[in-house]
Amino acid sequence: MSHTTLLVIAAAGVATLLLLILRAKVQPFVALVVVSIGVALAAGVPAADLVKTIEEGMGATLGHIATIIALGAMIGRIIEVSGGAHAFAYSLIERFGSRRTPLALAVAGFVLGIPVFFEVGLIILMPIAYGVARASRKPLLVYALPMGAAMLTVHAFLPPHPGAVAVAEAIGASQGLMLLMGIPLTAVVVLFGYLVSRRLTRRAHPMDPAVYAEVYGAPDTDGGTSSAVEAPDGTPNSPTPGEGGRGAAVLTRPAIQGTDVRPPSFGMVLTLIVTPILLILLGTIGENTLPAGNTLRAVLTVLGAPMVALLIDVTLCGYFLGARRGWNRARISEVMGSALPPVAMVILVAGAGGVFGKVLVASGIGGAIADVLERTGLPVLLLAFLTSLALRAAQGSATVALVTTAGILTPLLHRADLSTAQLSLVALAMGAGALALSHINDAGYWMFTKLAGLDVATGLRTWTVLTTVMGCAGFALTTVLWPLV
Repeated sequence: MSHTTLLVIAAAGVATLLLLILRAKVQPFVALVVVSIGVALAAGVPAADLVKTIEEGMGATLGHIATIIALGAMIGRIIEVSGGAHAFAYSLIERFGSRRTPLALAVAGFVLGIPVFFEVGLIILMPIAYGVARASRKPLLVYALPMGAAMLTVHAFLPPHPGAVAVAEAIGASQGLMLLMGIPLTAVVVLFGYLVSRRLTRRAHPMDPAVYAEVYGAPDTDGGTSSAVEAPDGTPNSPTPGEGGRGAAVLTRPAIQGTDVRPPSFGMVLTLIVTPILLILLGTIGENTLPAGNTLRAVLTVLGAPMVALLIDVTLCGYFLGARRGWNRARISEVMGSALPPVAMVILVAGAGGVFGKVLVASGIGGAIADVLERTGLPVLLLAFLTSLALRAAQGSATVALVTTAGILTPLLHRADLSTAQLSLVALAMGAGALALSHINDAGYWMFTKLAGLDVATGLRTWTVLTTVMGCAGFALTTVLWPLV
């Protein structure tokens, strides 16, 4: 079959995938599997080999990432239920002071975003943003925008989040090197996003009346005004501080629900978040610096394997945040188990992305795409960014954009004979594309704008602009690092 025919089949497959997800509202997992089967048959994969190809693609992907995503979700769930996430955020606010509370919440979003998925983190931290906005009489967006963007940045760039893990497995990148380079890169992007958000929130934006009442209480009826807070109708308004009894209550450091046990300490939560990261980094450093056969290298390699590092941290979380604080074994097991249903479909989507990638390789489409991309003369880093950016803009999901981009570019990347460090940087460039252009076809966009009380136009002017600027900044940083790896 000619290259032209294979490329037409590939283009038709991607177009069909987008139509199924966007127009027909088909679940992405189902859409990916259906399109993979259609592309395989159209490209001439023998019917007898079809099921085997799908099973190999699914098994090879899930065999590596399913455990990592599940363990990461358990860690985040234990930290959430124990009250650790709230305690950590409140501690940061106290340390940074009232004038730097937006930065404190951005830092909280960055750190807590590592073990906690974006949607969950937003639900956990948004009430805190409500509380400080009410107490300070400042617009909610001042606090919510940098915080939400920080969590989305980590979600797009770093393991153990599903898109990053799936990309690393598909293209042969190292999760340790992704963390080693990605954590400082992401931190810079988050700080840059915080500075940009200050400009985007210089003026107050109209808020949904229900959210406005939730944050500030019912609008004044005596005509009182303030330039710091804008009422739902666009006119300045200043509710009486403490009205409704919500502000002080939200800002009070909470105990664990249903008990009188104090929440975990700042140091405890930070240590448990950092532990798996350090283990993975130590394993990566050991593999790259110690000679083969060295006992210390062997130990660090085992401890630094992402699955082992996360398993150790789950155990530590279960003990220090659970058993040591009064949870029995049944309670610990229940909390860990409750983390799995929300991520099950995410794991299946990542697996279906692996199927799509396997089909592209088995059908010869991957080689044809690699030939075309090579002829463009564009650097692989730019191709990775633009491809994930286009898929993100077209269908909305950052995870789907990442796994599909990995499937499309894997043949080209293998042909380019890149080092593991370079492949890890390419994975980060894909993450930058998946961060940008969060707009009306993205569930995260709707979740943030509804919680922040924004209309569509305001969401596009603030959330979409900020995520796009941060994504471009992330890609710029990968280009700066490229000559160094």
